Amino acid sequence: MKTAIHPETRVATVTCSTCGTSFETRSTREAIQVEVCSACHPAYTGEERRVRKSDRIERFERRRAAAGAR
Repeated sequence: MKTAIHPETRVATVTCSTCGTSFETRSTREAIQVEVCSACHPAYTGEERRVRKSDRIERFERRRAAAGAR
């Protein structure tokens, strides 16, 4: 095997933007932002939530603006 070809991993903080839950894991990035986690996803919690179409459009526009700023 070749040596020194693998990226360096470090402790990363994963944060859910929906409920604010965070936990630590190992990754090549220092921080990871997710939209839905196991603490707030309806498949894991058993509750059904209706998402308004306007909320989805606003969220898409925020992500699009953030991507353009990079």
